[in-house]
Amino acid sequence: MTPVKSAFRTIHLWLGLASGLIIVFVCLTGSVLAFEQEIEHAWHRERYFVAPATTPRLPLAQLAEAVKAHKPKARIGGFKLYADPARTVEVSLAGGDAGGKNGKGGPRGSESRMPGKGPEKGGKGGKGDGGGPRIFINPYTAAITGELNPRDNFFKTVEQLHRGLVAGKIGKLVMGVSATVFLFILGTGLVLWWPIARKALTPRLKVKWGSGWKRLNHDFHISLGFYASVFLFIMALTGVGMSFDWVGAGINRLTHSPLKRPEPPTSAAPAVAGTAPFAADAVLALARQQAPDAELFSVQMPKEPTGSIRVAILRPNAITENATDEVYLDQYSGRVISSQNYAQRPVGQRIRGLFKPVHTGAIFGLPTKILAFVIGLLGATFPITGTIMWLNRRRKSRRNMRPQLQAV
Repeated sequence: MTPVKSAFRTIHLWLGLASGLIIVFVCLTGSVLAFEQEIEHAWHRERYFVAPATTPRLPLAQLAEAVKAHKPKARIGGFKLYADPARTVEVSLAGGDAGGKNGKGGPRGSESRMPGKGPEKGGKGGKGDGGGPRIFINPYTAAITGELNPRDNFFKTVEQLHRGLVAGKIGKLVMGVSATVFLFILGTGLVLWWPIARKALTPRLKVKWGSGWKRLNHDFHISLGFYASVFLFIMALTGVGMSFDWVGAGINRLTHSPLKRPEPPTSAAPAVAGTAPFAADAVLALARQQAPDAELFSVQMPKEPTGSIRVAILRPNAITENATDEVYLDQYSGRVISSQNYAQRPVGQRIRGLFKPVHTGAIFGLPTKILAFVIGLLGATFPITGTIMWLNRRRKSRRNMRPQLQAV
């Protein structure tokens, strides 16, 4: 082995030993999160799906009344409606209106994230969705089918563990540093994998399944490590991007994008005092006129008298659930104040919006989720197989030393 490769082996070894447990943990929790939505829908199917009816869907006003009857003190923050006739309507309550014990919602489950999630503000100074409790309701009968508090569920806990957020900023920093170290481990691993002679290339691309356990362990680490390294590198890179704010700021500067998203526009004061706000059903009707083929509409009502109504529209074949068009309406007149489709968003914002779907494998749907799940499981094995290889080398080195010591 050349001195350069020897140095890379030393770096690869000690970085791997130092961060091995964290890498195993992060890869395993990441694999669980790859199928978060599918597991959640199977786990609580009655919450998300109903039998489609031949009758038209009920108006949002009637659904809102059913929610208020279920939770009299609740204040409705928005609605999430799917084109799929079998899906329930999701009603988000303003943060803090949980209605359960200690302000917590009902059954444990996964957060159903609003498309276009970011600064979901319903006008200047007021947030729309805000991560409050959510009520699921049958759009044909107005029956409550489930309840969820995004801050108190299994998958949210797993996500917080995965990102180190249970330890606050320090935990996030640790995970960000670990992801950076993982990038170095993958890079040095590729250098070590690269054969000097061309004839050594083929053996490094195959796993000898009929060999002994030591050889299989070696091939799992070397061969499967090579195939998984590209995908693991992308996952680690996006993990670094989500952990450190300076990455997003750097992308914005490189792409000449605004460093911050602009504040939502405000509504004009009504000409007549006491004018009623624009109804959610009227907002939905306008949105459907603009995008009759949309897969999903998210309507966020303003919290303040000067706030605007935000509508996020997910069109067919969108690259991610965050790739929505946005429309802001005056809450009194229903006039469109501003609008922006996904392609018009700043480049930096679109790049940063891809970090999470790429990281979790949701970027192209089920195929990439399966890939992310498998790669995550493989990533969890590499610190283990690498440690076993190191221990085997140490034992072999000690056995080779004994005859020399006896001869002396």
